[in-house]
Amino acid sequence: MTTKPQSPPAQGYSFFGTIAPMLRALIWGVTGLFLGTGLIALFQRGPLFTEISVTVGFVFAMLGWVLGGGAWEHWVRPWFGYPSTWDEGTGTARYWRYNTDHKVIGIQYLVTAGVSFGFAGLAAMLMRIELLTPMLDFFRSAQDYNTAVGVHGSLMIFAVAVVAIVGGFGNYFVPLVVGAEDMPFPYVNGISWWFVIPGVLAIALSPLMGGLQAGWTAYAPLTAQAPSGQILYYLGIFSLGLSSLLTAVNVVGTILYMRAPGMTFGKMPMFAWGMLVTSVLNLLWLPVVTVAMIMGLTDRLIPTSFFGADGLPLVWQDLFWLFGHPEVYIIILPAWAIWLEIAPVMSRKSLFGYGWAVAGYLGVMLLSSFVWVHHMFTASASERIIPFMTTTELISIPTGLFYLVILGTIWRGRMRLNTPMLFVLFSVFNFLFGGLTGVFVSDAPANFMLQDTYFVVGHFHYTIVGGMVFAWFAGLHYWFPKFTGRMYNEFWGKVSAWLMVIGFNMLFFPMYISGILGMNRRVAEYLPYLSDLNLWTSIWGFIFGISFFIPLINFVVSWLNGPKAPANPWGAKTLEWQTSSPPPQHNFEKEPVLTWDIYEYGEGSPSPESLLATTTKGAK
Repeated sequence: MTTKPQSPPAQGYSFFGTIAPMLRALIWGVTGLFLGTGLIALFQRGPLFTEISVTVGFVFAMLGWVLGGGAWEHWVRPWFGYPSTWDEGTGTARYWRYNTDHKVIGIQYLVTAGVSFGFAGLAAMLMRIELLTPMLDFFRSAQDYNTAVGVHGSLMIFAVAVVAIVGGFGNYFVPLVVGAEDMPFPYVNGISWWFVIPGVLAIALSPLMGGLQAGWTAYAPLTAQAPSGQILYYLGIFSLGLSSLLTAVNVVGTILYMRAPGMTFGKMPMFAWGMLVTSVLNLLWLPVVTVAMIMGLTDRLIPTSFFGADGLPLVWQDLFWLFGHPEVYIIILPAWAIWLEIAPVMSRKSLFGYGWAVAGYLGVMLLSSFVWVHHMFTASASERIIPFMTTTELISIPTGLFYLVILGTIWRGRMRLNTPMLFVLFSVFNFLFGGLTGVFVSDAPANFMLQDTYFVVGHFHYTIVGGMVFAWFAGLHYWFPKFTGRMYNEFWGKVSAWLMVIGFNMLFFPMYISGILGMNRRVAEYLPYLSDLNLWTSIWGFIFGISFFIPLINFVVSWLNGPKAPANPWGAKTLEWQTSSPPPQHNFEKEPVLTWDIYEYGEGSPSPESLLATTTKGAK
């Protein structure tokens, strides 16, 4: 566990003083890029930008970016016995520099995930413009369309779905919900976010080097024929994976070793359980896909022929999906945790089946590691199909436990249908459709017909967007008063929730129909008989995209001018609500001692106001 040295005294900042560390990081990063590419070009006596020079330049740029943001003064210099000279900042200046406060890091993750979501959504809108008509008439070529597909999928999965809840809410709220003052490795946590930006930029800038022709899954041997943009995919996913791995280490350490007195595993909040199980999956399987990225990169640069004609091309699929299917639950387990965190509070009813929920977490964690082959039934040996079809069907049992718990919790409760609860209910509804249609694609005979069609696209988006993104917005509205100290506009929150759920279902449900009728995914041109369905889908895609501007404006305006929030606006009993909004530097003025049931909302249960006085130990 790392002890942080004292930062220099806080000071006032001009606009330039606020953003200066980020500008310096950018300058150091660009300098590192040209230094690395220049050295290789000089050594090879060739052009400045080649695959190997860009790879070396990316590494130099990433180091320059991280160190330039403040890690050099605050972390590296003390290794050599020098005192830290870094000011972590106050106010908005904190978010533009290297900072070791988990709450600042959580906001950095949330904002970055939001920006990545917007950029990936823009790529999706361009795809839907192309699919308005059966002919290729928007993009210059099918390769350009493929690049939009690859950028959209890579950013949505690796920079949004994996990062938004685990990196954003996980960093901000895990110490708060377990009663800790910070995370065990604050310096490591401080640099974790700084690896996200290079990863996002590498993927977003891949069109400058030919784009991503093999999609977000980057199947070999297609990658052997892909343009040089493919190396930016490998580098980007590697950088994003490194960020997630560092976050997982801190989340696990916080939950295992820094819980407040009285918080046993049997009393731990659902959100903490979700983050723990998710982080364990990250620790187990992120190294696998990271190694795959390195192997794919060396195939391009040396070449090593791991996945080439002289190697084993199909092994890429195993390595990718060994992480890729646990990743689906890395994405959705935190969403379920948000369901079970908000539902008791808004239903004013005790959580139903705490033990069943924990069993669901553990069951999904175990079984999610034994289902990856269902992503490649059509490319698998027959003896692999039945065992993996069986494990895939079995995972519906622990998944069903979460539905048992959420339905039991809201049943006959005094539900407040405010914005967070609406988003929870919509997430529950959407994921149900994703799960039901998942039965078809997990069944081998049906999979052979539906594989690589828009049926799979609909299923996947109902699972990830319908389940995770709606839960993310539930959490954003639920915890908005906590990390801003302000209340959002409830009317516009409800309007956005209804518009998003209508737009979502009108967009993605028709994809099941077009998939059954033969619409293949990842194609820019299609047969005219599918044009009406695609026109409908595109129009609702635009409406769904526009719907996200409402919460964006609501959050920005409310953060700046919204009414001040009380410490506990929802009357919740979990620990994050037993401190001020926003929390002080060390989270709690006094160390909390858990002496109550955090999910008890029955008759005669103590009020949240009486719980606020249960802390005993002075702040450190």
